[in-house]
Amino acid sequence: MIIDINSDMGEGFGPYRIADDDALMAQVSSANVACGYHAGDPVIMDRTIRLAKDHGVDLGAHVSFPDRMGFGRRRIDMDLAELEAHILYQLGALAGLAGRAGHRITHMNPHGALGNLASADPATAEAVARATMDFDPEIAFLVLPGSALEQAAEAAGGKAVRLFLADRGYLSNGQLAPRGQPGAVIHDPEQVLARVLRVIRDKETDTVDGQPIAMPVQSILIHSDTAGAVELAGLLRTGMTRAGVEITPLSRHI
Repeated sequence: MIIDINSDMGEGFGPYRIADDDALMAQVSSANVACGYHAGDPVIMDRTIRLAKDHGVDLGAHVSFPDRMGFGRRRIDMDLAELEAHILYQLGALAGLAGRAGHRITHMNPHGALGNLASADPATAEAVARATMDFDPEIAFLVLPGSALEQAAEAAGGKAVRLFLADRGYLSNGQLAPRGQPGAVIHDPEQVLARVLRVIRDKETDTVDGQPIAMPVQSILIHSDTAGAVELAGLLRTGMTRAGVEITPLSRHI
């Protein structure tokens, strides 16, 4: 079995850093790079792109609402044409820097509030899919299984790769539990590993209220801003490898 391990990276600004991207890049097979809206700037984007290329890691666009102050975790109401323009702007910025570095965008993953909205709201999902497909129809979408974004991407003729967030709790409808809800974030590394191995083996996980739900995925996400992210990534990679899983970049799954 092959599985991708991906992480959100480049989530600093100017001299500020919130993650050890250098160490984490050695543990993952795909990276979702912040495009300057919730985090990141041209210098950080350029550095992270080159770091990914040097490690043979696939490059993804981590697009967001324009909300640097709130780290992209606050919903911003805008009409769909405006949202599409913001997505295209971010894709273009990342692609411009990637082209100079000799790398290319293989996938996209909407961040935070935009990702949650695109997973649940068909109109938003269609706007995200439309903008991305207009930019490059070869770019794959990282999606929650059964989400509105998965459906919109496939309806538009795009490629969807199903994603499991290793340290996040799920609701019975397959959406992420809100961060303020008990069980929304799992902090115990051994528990995170057990959840991931179960998803790979049985294609299911438990919701925050203990009910099993189907979870057929090809990619596992580790949040780089989680405390101990590098150690967690190493633990997951080792545990998955011992279980007979081959860690491969996301582009191998589409």
